[in-house]
Amino acid sequence: MKLQPLGDRVVVKPNEDQDMRTSSGLVIPDTAKEKPQTGEVIAVGPGALDEDGERMPMDVKVGDVVLYSKFAGTEVKLEGGDHLVLSSRDLLAIVN
Repeated sequence: MKLQPLGDRVVVKPNEDQDMRTSSGLVIPDTAKEKPQTGEVIAVGPGALDEDGERMPMDVKVGDVVLYSKFAGTEVKLEGGDHLVLSSRDLLAIVN
């Protein structure tokens, strides 16, 4: 299944934090880990419409690594794992 977001929405695959231990060696359970706030853009919508009905260009493109709001978006399960569908307003920055 492939998602094509509508309007100013973006599909992001969150970066999974592989380090499950603290620096002192304590194991952190999955329930205590914080949600990731960075991820790779998988799909981009066509952009929102302005007052004149013209499409506004999106600030991100497929392949960009972005920083997004902590509790933003809707979680979706696809064949490739967990994904988020976010509004472009929930994107904070492009990570270079």
